[in-house]
Amino acid sequence: MAYQTVNPYDNQTVATFDDLTDEQLTTLITQAQRTFESWSQKSFAERAAVCGRAAAILTERPDEFARLLTLEMGKLYAESLGEVALTAQILAYYAENAETFLAPEPIPTTNPDEGDAVVVSTPLGVILGIQPWNFPYYQLARVAAPT
Repeated sequence: MAYQTVNPYDNQTVATFDDLTDEQLTTLITQAQRTFESWSQKSFAERAAVCGRAAAILTERPDEFARLLTLEMGKLYAESLGEVALTAQILAYYAENAETFLAPEPIPTTNPDEGDAVVVSTPLGVILGIQPWNFPYYQLARVAAPT
């Protein structure tokens, strides 16, 4: 069974997407793992640059991205523009603050002779996010940007 994107205004099919085969899915999962392994070795500055650039693209081309939401989801154009702007803000926020949020956090110990305790955030692996259909940019940004 193929998936379809249907324009809710006129019920015309915008695009059709075939189901993935087991082989295609395995290939994509393998690719995701390799990408994770590479991405997790990037510095905060490198990751922030990617997030920041994504925010800049949305900010520079809001009409392009908003029109797609309106076409595929039937959102009012003003609401689509709002989602594009919010998504750009989320990406920019994490580009600016992720390093601070993920910095090692010393924890006071009751006995200094027992050593130091530190909470360290480390990447764990690929994340699969199943999101509702009605806020695609926002939902992606709120999951992807912090990670």
